[in-house]
Amino acid sequence: MEQTLATNTGAPAPRPESDRAARTRARLQAVALDLFVRQGFEETTVEQIAAAAGVSHMTFFRYFPTKESVAVEDPYDPLLAEAVAAQPASLSAFERVRRGTRDAMAAAPPSVDLETAARIGLMSLTPALRARAWENTNETQRVIIDALVTTGSPRADAVVATGACVGAVMTALLDWGAQADPRPSLGECVVDALDRLDPRRLLAAAEEETS
Repeated sequence: MEQTLATNTGAPAPRPESDRAARTRARLQAVALDLFVRQGFEETTVEQIAAAAGVSHMTFFRYFPTKESVAVEDPYDPLLAEAVAAQPASLSAFERVRRGTRDAMAAAPPSVDLETAARIGLMSLTPALRARAWENTNETQRVIIDALVTTGSPRADAVVATGACVGAVMTALLDWGAQADPRPSLGECVVDALDRLDPRRLLAAAEEETS
C-alpha cells in the first residue's frame, strides 16, 4: 500500500495518483464490492469486474495485484498516518495514535459505512479474504509506526501503542459489522472504542475500583 506521508529521510515523497487514476481505482473497488456481494467472491472474476467498471482486465492489474486486494485494500492508511504524525510530539506515542486515529475516522463519510460493512461481511464468509485482511492490518500498523518514528516517537513505544489502538479498533469494527441495523455509524463506533482507551477514563475507573 502506498504511503503518501512525507518523511524526514531526505527521500522524496511518492507522487500522488492523478485524479483520473484515483477515480478509476475507486470505481474498480466499488464495482468489485457490489459484484462480490451479489454473486459471491469466488464466483466473481477479474474480467467481470473490469468489464463492469469499463476498463480492460490489464487495467485492473495496474491498480490491484490480486482479486483479494481489491476487496480489502484500505485507502485510508495514508490519512491515518498523516493524522497521527500531526499530533504533538510532546504527547506519548499511545496518545498520538489514539487521538490521530480518532480524528481521522470521526470524519469518515457515510459511504465508508457501506463499504466497510460489505468488506466485513465478505471476510466472514471467505477464508482467503480473512488472511489477506490480516496482512492488510499489519500494513496499516506499519504505516502508523513509521509515521510515529519519523516524527519523534521511540520505536518500541510506537509499536506497542499502535498495536493496542489498532487492535481495539479492529475488534470494535468486527462487532459493529455483526450488528443489525439500526447501529451507530462507523465513525461513531471507532470514536467510542478509542474514547474507552482514554487514559483519564481508565484511571478514573481504576480509582473507582480501589475506593
